[in-house]
Amino acid sequence: MNTPIRIEPRQASPRLAILSLSLTMLLSALGTSIANVGLPTFAQTFNASFQDVQWIVLAYLLAITTLVVSAGRLGDMLGRRRLMLTGLVLFTLASVLCGAAPSLWWLVGARVVQGLGAAMMMALTMALVGETVPKERTGSAMGLLGTMSAVGTALGPSLGGLLIAGFGWRAIFLGMAPLGLATFLLAHRYLPAPRQPATANSARFDVLGTLLLMAILGAYALAMTTGHGSFGWSNAMLLGGSVIGVGLFVLAEMRAPAPLVRLAFFANPLLSSGFAMSMLVTTVVMATLVVGPFYLSKALGLDPAHVGLVMSSGPIVAALAGVPAGRLVDRFGAKRMTVVGLTGMAVGAIALPKLAAVLAVPGYIIPLGVITAGYALFQAANNTAVMTGIRAEQRGVVSGMLNLSRNLGLITGASVMGAVFAFGSGAADVSLARPDAVQAGMQLAFAVATALIMAALFIAPVSYALARRANSNP
Repeated sequence: MNTPIRIEPRQASPRLAILSLSLTMLLSALGTSIANVGLPTFAQTFNASFQDVQWIVLAYLLAITTLVVSAGRLGDMLGRRRLMLTGLVLFTLASVLCGAAPSLWWLVGARVVQGLGAAMMMALTMALVGETVPKERTGSAMGLLGTMSAVGTALGPSLGGLLIAGFGWRAIFLGMAPLGLATFLLAHRYLPAPRQPATANSARFDVLGTLLLMAILGAYALAMTTGHGSFGWSNAMLLGGSVIGVGLFVLAEMRAPAPLVRLAFFANPLLSSGFAMSMLVTTVVMATLVVGPFYLSKALGLDPAHVGLVMSSGPIVAALAGVPAGRLVDRFGAKRMTVVGLTGMAVGAIALPKLAAVLAVPGYIIPLGVITAGYALFQAANNTAVMTGIRAEQRGVVSGMLNLSRNLGLITGASVMGAVFAFGSGAADVSLARPDAVQAGMQLAFAVATALIMAALFIAPVSYALARRANSNP
């Protein structure tokens, strides 16, 4: 008997496989939000300026943004399960290095490595859903991942504050290491093995395209985040460089035998519209996080503790709505729920500045809840529509592009929507603006946010109509 010995199928426990993916999403979200609360402590500990310690946050975000598509492509080539486990190991080890950092720039470097691990985790988590759950339950799984992302985002600041208060700043990084190890062990045991080995063609990696894309995204991210609200010559040069880089990237991908990003992807209306809508919508979500604290403190007169409490209501609603949103997508379809989610966001964006001006805090919380619930439904529907309409060998890179569009929206929202808010207030320094000026800035910011959501609402039915026409005329 020469029957080959096979490892016991991990798919026998899909719930534990989904749990490992959910914890992976939670970890990457925690890494994004947990360090923000420690910026004042870092500045004091390392005797550094606020601009310098911001790189602790920026380094992680830049690493994810520049590497997430390449991580997805490598996952398609080398095996998504294998690369995600590698990402978990990198994230866990980097968390220990962060906690042991003897200097600021050691910490920044360790955060880059942590962001590299998070890029692998984020790019491949959604891709692995297709290998873990049946197609008819994809929406529920995507909703659960959205819930865990929202939980991580909401939990990060409060958990970070408690850990710093009780054990010092090193605990916010060291505390993620045991969770990373537990997630690795769970994923190693229960994530499904690859269904087919990599082929010779898939083993080719587009080095030039990868380097160009990293340079483009790095330049764009720096253009949007440096300057602390002002847009100077350096920002313009970085933005111009990223535009030139896009042209070079397109030329390189047209000539590459195995391109990092197949330009034919963008001929698929469901994919291209999914990426565009994701960026538009996350730009609006970031607007609530950027504009909200100033409005609540300056226009409504809340102290920092109450500002944080009110701000946490959005992620809490998103966390509670994630799983029900996924079930609605499974029951009624991604197309319909995409439109419903965007409509809810538009209603909330229109109502927020008006109700908040009349009802104060309740008038802020209720529309914010509508926006975030709508976002949870949109995210589950859009991710499901994109990820179920592609071939298995493309899931990694497409998942990476979905995460990229989300990160670009967050970066753009933090910069552009903050600038719109400042312009609407008419104040050189928003922190010193009068309440009526802050109210004016709020109205302009959410007028722009509403316009962005309406653009997404226009894109959604058009893309589905184009996809239907393409399918009827092969």
